[in-house]
Amino acid sequence: MPTITTPWCRIPAPPRARPGASVESSHMEAPNPYVELGREQWRDLRQNTPLTLTARELEELRGVQDPIDLAEVTDIYLPLTRLLNLHFTGARQRSAAVNTFLGDDREPPPYILGIAGSVAVGKSTTARLLHTLLAQWPEHPRVGLITTDSFLYPNKVLEDRGIPHRKGFPESYDRRALVRFVAAVKAGAEEVRAPVYSHLEYDIVPGAVQTVRRPDILIVEGLNVLQPAPPAALAVNDYFDFSIYVDARVEDIRAWYVERFHKLRRTAFADPKSYFSYIADLSEEEATAFARNVWRDVNERNLVDNIAPTRGRASLVLQKGPDHAVRRVRLRRA
Repeated sequence: MPTITTPWCRIPAPPRARPGASVESSHMEAPNPYVELGREQWRDLRQNTPLTLTARELEELRGVQDPIDLAEVTDIYLPLTRLLNLHFTGARQRSAAVNTFLGDDREPPPYILGIAGSVAVGKSTTARLLHTLLAQWPEHPRVGLITTDSFLYPNKVLEDRGIPHRKGFPESYDRRALVRFVAAVKAGAEEVRAPVYSHLEYDIVPGAVQTVRRPDILIVEGLNVLQPAPPAALAVNDYFDFSIYVDARVEDIRAWYVERFHKLRRTAFADPKSYFSYIADLSEEEATAFARNVWRDVNERNLVDNIAPTRGRASLVLQKGPDHAVRRVRLRRA
């Protein structure tokens, strides 16, 4: 690490303490806005939240390489849904207070939940699980889910701009369209439409749309949803009521990415219609080398430069261990 040299400067003397007053050390650590909870501590916060998900339903929600089981749902996601339910109720109460002040009787705005994290860290599984679990609470049965893949520029646009290799990086998204979409949902629009992204074709589907119809909760999942906006602009997370960052060590995510790549090579990539069908013909060694190169040159760079720096903006951080299980939870108090 390079040494940073700073010019000598005059340091003012500390103010004299008043008689009887204490003087705090200038070297005291900055206050931590997060409370950190171990798995057992977090599990105990579930209280009486019931498990209504079956093993078969979980299998349908699970990601390609995510070994999540019902114990993980019980220990991690049920306490999380309880927290989100309480937070949702608080948001509704604040909205009602504003309506009372204004003499207005309009419906409260949808609650927006953002979920961020690296490729292969399991954020999509987290989003799908919460989508299912939150909809089982009577206070918010209408839960929508949108991924920021729907707001990637079409491949033709990326090629015209010379950035097809930057797909997934912040500049590859139509940020304004994403912000307009979430703003319209938050404003209470009856219907809001978004493009459709095909993982099979690795592109936006021309003319296809998906419609969100005034949900109680909308989950917005994507790599960069916690990234701040450029100056004088709004960021999509300005509309979030709560946000989650799914975290793990880089070396663990790398291993999960390579493992997932091999599973996709034997399944989705084997479809002749897949954009990546050529990968199915690679040998095991060739596929491993290919996956590691893509991770190093694209996904790890995006994680280190753009995604991980936004972790401190999240309301809650799920910290996973090498086995994919959440080991610790960091919850922002304010």
